[in-house]
Amino acid sequence: MSRIEVERVDDDAVWQPYEGGSSLGWMGTQGGTIARDEDFQGQLRLTYELDDSRSFHAISCSVTGWLLYHRFFDNAGAAHAAFEEMKRALRELLTQLPEGGASPPGNARLAGPLLAAFTVRYG
Repeated sequence: MSRIEVERVDDDAVWQPYEGGSSLGWMGTQGGTIARDEDFQGQLRLTYELDDSRSFHAISCSVTGWLLYHRFFDNAGAAHAAFEEMKRALRELLTQLPEGGASPPGNARLAGPLLAAFTVRYG
């Protein structure tokens, strides 16, 4: 599927449970329990972790070969809203990134401002 086709596909139709949901209930990279973990065509991933004992909620997002980014919240409502909002933003970012990853160096130069804008927007 081309990046143009990806752009036209509805988010809910393509975001799937990561590895069939097998990661749910496990400890995540930020020390919370994974409550949601979704994948978009093996290129994007969003993971939501929580630990109610310390009012901890984290979202980790990744764009394969480009970005690994974490956000932290003190309540579930804000974290869930951000999770949904970031689905569309990550998909849009993917359509703008050069194909082939950060190599050659020219791709990294093209992607730098896009990645920086994403992290500032969701910082």
